Amino acid sequence: MIIGSHVSFKGDQLLGSVKEAISYGANTFMFYTGAPQNTMRSPINDTYTNEAKTLMAANNIDINNVVCHAPYIINLADYENDDKYNFGINFLIQELKRIEALGVKYLVVHPGSSLKLDRMEALKAIGNAFKIALTRTDHAEILVETMAGKGSECGTNLNEIKLILDTCDNPRLKVCLDTCHLNDSGVDINEFEQYLTDFDNLIGIDKIGCVHINDSKNELGSHKDRHENIGFGTIGFDALIKVINNPQLKDVPKILETPYIKINDNLSLAPYKEEIAMIKSGTFNPELINLIKDNAGI
Repeated sequence: MIIGSHVSFKGDQLLGSVKEAISYGANTFMFYTGAPQNTMRSPINDTYTNEAKTLMAANNIDINNVVCHAPYIINLADYENDDKYNFGINFLIQELKRIEALGVKYLVVHPGSSLKLDRMEALKAIGNAFKIALTRTDHAEILVETMAGKGSECGTNLNEIKLILDTCDNPRLKVCLDTCHLNDSGVDINEFEQYLTDFDNLIGIDKIGCVHINDSKNELGSHKDRHENIGFGTIGFDALIKVINNPQLKDVPKILETPYIKINDNLSLAPYKEEIAMIKSGTFNPELINLIKDNAGI
């Protein structure tokens, strides 16, 4: 089972990310190279990177399964605003080069929102942006994420994802599935096998590079995108475990992006150690919050 969570990249950068992942009992992880809400980035520290690789090797973490996430603020669908569109492409190129310097393979990217623009042209603009970015970088791969359909988000169904991939026409563009987003877009996770069959027929299952494992606070087809802790949402533990253990996705990294647990007004704690243990055991623990408190000595 290749399972991990979102971790921090602050301080000692990739080394800190690895240490945090190990503390959760993970064998993969996902990080942002800077704040997801802005484009400010610190230079990559090679010393931290080399120490991180040594630590990964000693703890059964394959760097080929590690995932980076691009910031949310770029909108590659806004093709009419040349300045913003070109800025988004150039920043995407910068992020790809940063993960190449780290030795990381995957960069997950939200496709963007069409706003008031023609949706088909917006989808093609996203694919074109990915095509330019991949042409100007060496070996990192982009994983376009399936979206919930909030507002005018693009990439909310298989046909839209396929159009983006076809427009890009580069084997280094693949897909990141998100279970919360799928649920909120209208895909019943209880029927995930059928979804995979449809995906394989239209796109090819080998194009799935990562799966974000999240429960949802929302009903099926709500188009809201609000993550919930594993087993505490409308998707449910059993359905998510079947996704994680699906043999067709055995070699695909699974990443938790579930919310921190609020202990009090001044403290929230990461649930990932406990959620990963719960997933590995295959047994839902309804006392997750109390377990997190106990482990933290609260």
